[in-house]
This record gives sequence, structure tokens and C-alpha cells, in this order.
Amino acid sequence: MSFTQSFSLSLKSVANALTVIASVGITYVGVSYLIDPAGTAPGFGLPAWPHGDAAAFLNIKGVRDVATGITCLALLLTGQRRALSTVMFAFTLIPLGDATVILSHGGSPVAAFGIHVATAVLVAATGFTLLRTSTPSGRTTQTSAAGSIQAS
Repeated sequence: MSFTQSFSLSLKSVANALTVIASVGITYVGVSYLIDPAGTAPGFGLPAWPHGDAAAFLNIKGVRDVATGITCLALLLTGQRRALSTVMFAFTLIPLGDATVILSHGGSPVAAFGIHVATAVLVAATGFTLLRTSTPSGRTTQTSAAGSIQAS
């Protein structure tokens, strides 16, 4: 096995690990917003949250986050790496949008950058590593002992 092949397999493992970390992380956040929205919301970075019946918007955020995580895991588990990389790039807009909303409404810059922009960077890096380890068909490339490239 050459260095390039070893690096490719290693990069695939990194892409898989980043996908699982990001997916499980956002699913956990979503579940937290479903179970304890009032306790979870202050960590988001906005200065105020809806109360009473309007607090149901926090549950909507939870549903969105759970669906985001499940989508990424489903694409990973079905081997759709190119589609997953595209979804990751698109999902980068979610934490960037969150950071923009926080900053434009007097929220915490530390949360905007330290949580949301950092998350966007992680998601974009994951999308890039997935893209680097996939073929146009979306499958991972592997080299056989004879040296020809095969899709797996």
C-alpha cells in the first residue's frame, strides 16, 4: 500500500469520524431542545427567548436539529458520500445564519463565533473531506492490488 493509498484511507476515516461527530452532536442539541427547551436555549447566544405558547419555537429548532443529524447519518450509512458532502456544504448555512441572527439581535459574540461559526467551519471541513474521498458516483475510491481504481 502506497503513502497515497494510506492517506486516502486515513482521510476517509477522518471524514467518517467528522460526520458522525457533527451528526450526533446536532442530534443531541435537537433532543435537548425537545426535552428541556428553556434550559437549553440560553446557550444558543441570543439575549432573550420566547415564553409561554411562543416557546414552542424552541421545539421547532429541536426538530430541525434532529432531522439534520439523521439526514447526515443516513447518507453516510448508505454510502452516498458525494451527496453527503453537498448536504454538508448546504448545512453550513445553518450555523452561519444562526451566528448572523445572534449578532444582529444583540446576542453574545462569543457564542456567535465560538459555537456557530466554529460549527460552520467543522461542517465545511467535513464536506470537503467527504468530497475528497468520493468519486463522481459518490462511492469511495479504493485501489486494488493490481493497481486499478475501483469504486466501493
